[in-house]
Amino acid sequence: MTTSPPPSGGELVTTHSDVESQLSSLIYDLSQNVQVAMDSMLKMISEIEQNSAGIMEEMEKSKDSAFQRKKTLEEEKDHFQKAAFAVLDMLNDRDSS
Repeated sequence: MTTSPPPSGGELVTTHSDVESQLSSLIYDLSQNVQVAMDSMLKMISEIEQNSAGIMEEMEKSKDSAFQRKKTLEEEKDHFQKAAFAVLDMLNDRDSS
């Protein structure tokens, strides 16, 4: 059985250099993936903000509409109450005569 000779110093440097190159490549790939993920998140955040603004606008419109409807219903209620009181007054005046 023969044994291979121990690696010389030059081969260690090459191996060390290869490891550095692989690590650099890995770090570069990782940073590219992180950049893509960040860009995607920023796009989603922008979409969420746009949708949120639209929703807030619709809520404000609904709130205004509900307020107007409430105001209209209160006015109608007042008119019916006045009419009812007028009828009661007429009935009371008729019974008094």
